[in-house]
Amino acid sequence: MKPALIHDWLNQRGGAEDVLETLAEMFPDAPIYTSIYAPEQMPTHYRRWPIRTSFMNRLPGIHRHHQPYLPLYPLAFERFDLRGHDFILSNKSGFCHGVRKPEGARHICYCLTPTRYVWGFEEYARREGLNAAARLILRPLLAWLRRWDRRAADGVDDFIAISTEVQQRIARFYGRRSVVIPPPVHVRRFSVNRESGDYFLSLGRLIPYKRVDLAVQACSELGLQLKVAGDGRDRARLEALAGPTVQFLGRVPDDDLPELFARARAFIFPGLEDFGIAPVQALAAGVPVIAFAGGGALDTVQDGINGVLFHEQSVEALKAALLRFMDLRFDAPTLRQSAQRFDANVFVERLGAFIAERV
Repeated sequence: MKPALIHDWLNQRGGAEDVLETLAEMFPDAPIYTSIYAPEQMPTHYRRWPIRTSFMNRLPGIHRHHQPYLPLYPLAFERFDLRGHDFILSNKSGFCHGVRKPEGARHICYCLTPTRYVWGFEEYARREGLNAAARLILRPLLAWLRRWDRRAADGVDDFIAISTEVQQRIARFYGRRSVVIPPPVHVRRFSVNRESGDYFLSLGRLIPYKRVDLAVQACSELGLQLKVAGDGRDRARLEALAGPTVQFLGRVPDDDLPELFARARAFIFPGLEDFGIAPVQALAAGVPVIAFAGGGALDTVQDGINGVLFHEQSVEALKAALLRFMDLRFDAPTLRQSAQRFDANVFVERLGAFIAERV
């Protein structure tokens, strides 16, 4: 095989980049085609990868503010010349599945989600606070992007979904079947600490759709210790909501995460996510998860077994879940065992077998 890896953009690190790192280990000689790459904003070991960028990488200010260039991403990926590659593996949440595959090549799309702001624009606009004028201006563009996105999906040979939720979206928006292979979690990085601390934990980017505000308000009103790890544009608003029992840690180095997880009473996951790697990391550390009952959490959290689910994204619902959690007991080794099926080695084995069957 002469594979090519396709990734939307490389100017911030999140779950998509965790997947890409494993794909790069699986295919160490494969070039990585992406719209933009900001080396100074990414881990230094990325600089050893054969990264190929599009014309968009030269546009002013794009490394810090890539969203305003939304209409150009389809063109950027269509213009990549992939001749010489007989296997294309796209790691998609945006537009990278729109590459033109060479004749005779096979394109497998590892779909993190159908493009969120294309197919769920009203929710996205509400979350981001877009005014009526902005929505009116963007609607004709979104209609074109939906048509383009659907045509791009038609050019994919096989879809893999990261969760049952995403599998359903692929069927609904693209009319395609897919198999579910959850993303890789490095379970071995985490271990059970028998002496847990007295705090609840939230971890992730501080942006509105993560709904960290629910955790901040619920713990403040109940007088529960909460550590909020992560940073983002929502931090000032969240700090204004917080009571004296809430502590903001900012960005926490990767090396410090295992101990931070292991000493928590529980991990709070109040957002609606496509999958959610952090809850699995918590389980790997023997820590139960309190999660909103939607999205990828339904694939990882079983109510009363390895965590507690709440069914409404409201402060009152989360407070009730926290109070119910106090009356439950969880076995740390059992929690860790529930994370094992999401281990990176399982991902590599399952994805490798799928590719071997198709290519």
